[in-house]
Amino acid sequence: MTAIKSLNPKAEVARAAAALAVNIAAAKGLQDVLRTNLGPKGTMKMLVSGAGDIKLTKDGNVLLHEMQIQHPTASLIARVATAQDDITGDGTTSNVLIIGELLKQADLYVSEGLHPRIVTEGFDKAKGKCLEVLEGMRVDLGSPPDRDRLMCVARTSLRTKVGTEVADLLTEAVVDAVLAVKVEGQPVDLHMVEIMAMQHKTDNDTRLVRGLVMDHGGRHPDMPKRVDNAFILTCNVSLEYEKTEVNSSFFYKTAEERDKLVVAERAFIDERVKKLVEFKEKVCVGDNKDRGFVVINQKGIDPLSLDRLAAAGILALRRAKRRNMERLALAVGGVAVNSFESLSREDLGSAGSVYEQILGEEKFTFVEDCENPASVTILVKGPNKHTITQVKDAVRDGLRAVKNALEDGALIPGAGAFEVVAHRALVGFKDEVKGKAKLGVQAFADALLVVPKTLAVNAGLDPQDVVVSLLEEHVTSGQPIGVELSSGKPMLPGDAGIWDNYCVKRQLIHSCVVIASNLLLVDEIMRAGMSSLKG
Repeated sequence: MTAIKSLNPKAEVARAAAALAVNIAAAKGLQDVLRTNLGPKGTMKMLVSGAGDIKLTKDGNVLLHEMQIQHPTASLIARVATAQDDITGDGTTSNVLIIGELLKQADLYVSEGLHPRIVTEGFDKAKGKCLEVLEGMRVDLGSPPDRDRLMCVARTSLRTKVGTEVADLLTEAVVDAVLAVKVEGQPVDLHMVEIMAMQHKTDNDTRLVRGLVMDHGGRHPDMPKRVDNAFILTCNVSLEYEKTEVNSSFFYKTAEERDKLVVAERAFIDERVKKLVEFKEKVCVGDNKDRGFVVINQKGIDPLSLDRLAAAGILALRRAKRRNMERLALAVGGVAVNSFESLSREDLGSAGSVYEQILGEEKFTFVEDCENPASVTILVKGPNKHTITQVKDAVRDGLRAVKNALEDGALIPGAGAFEVVAHRALVGFKDEVKGKAKLGVQAFADALLVVPKTLAVNAGLDPQDVVVSLLEEHVTSGQPIGVELSSGKPMLPGDAGIWDNYCVKRQLIHSCVVIASNLLLVDEIMRAGMSSLKG
């Protein structure tokens, strides 16, 4: 009887071999669920919620977030994989596969009597060698970054999430969006790329808008529905009667006094509207006479103010979202103002066209054709909710892939090439390692091959044939060799435009080794919390 049993007779304990078996079974189970998702030929998973909502996805991160995982070890691996996505935006499925395979390969040696500590020492040595190989395989993007290579890395990421046709369409939108918001010498801020969804047409109609799309429209029937070559004023000024911030009361004795009070309250707002109309007339003169004028306000505009603005030919939008105010100033230029006291021409932005589109009961306002916008919108379209969700998840991953490539300044050949090169390097490195730790290095080398094997299986190819031909071709040519999924033949990933992110692979190696080592070193699993003492 273990010590914990004498303290808590109700405790559940799994010791040594049983504990390891529990952990390996959990890792294998999770690996089997996600295995078929890997790569562009991976299959879909359909998730059905308790309310009956359907979600179709190939994205490992979405699957792990949405699935209810009961097993504690599987839940731990899932959390590590989703952390990989939070840090780098990709590599979730590969993470789960490699952790599962590391434990599977280690189990072969542990079952023959090798101590798990020796296996983990071999893993650590193999990790160091793998990172060296990774550094040696970096391919620089160049300065300025090569747009074609950025297109390739975005396409590689997107094709693993959505169909080929949609992925190729999104690739250009994603790369142009990131390059538009990129500021030299500063980290790329992806919050400046708005992802707006419209349930309309098909996913092939998704496009990049060089400006902003807002999910509300003008609030007056007489306001223009389209304004070309427009001045745009972004402001945060209330154009409606507001209550005082403190509790206050006004007393009057006669109806005349009440009328005076109402007029005084109204005059305060009317003065602001008058300043706005005068400013419009001041800037829309001479060469600018035919230019339109648009006001986008973060606060409210009351019906009387809307009447006066409509009469002056101004398109006014009220209650714009706060996040859009920052984006608007970057997209159209100008400055967001908090007062109408000292308005000047420099405060105004400009856009080639501002127009309203109505879908059912929803209104969308497009601010397009901006000069050098530093904030853009990817307009995601689709016939139903689950299509839109799938495309939005893919767009997020594509944006992260391009951002990572720009920040790393380098890429890694994809299609399983890194794993093949690392396997070959580790097999050679094994001879330099003294003692039984070389078995851990061998286990690590064999585990890496799970990626090309799984890519081959998902494409309907024979995994052994593919891996053997890749290793032979790599030895013969000395170059990074990947698998061509249509034929199963070896190919040069760089020539086919298949690139992976450097930081994703680096994070993958670090996190997989840490988690696999920790799980191998567990020799006792105890369910002996406070709840098991009760009753």
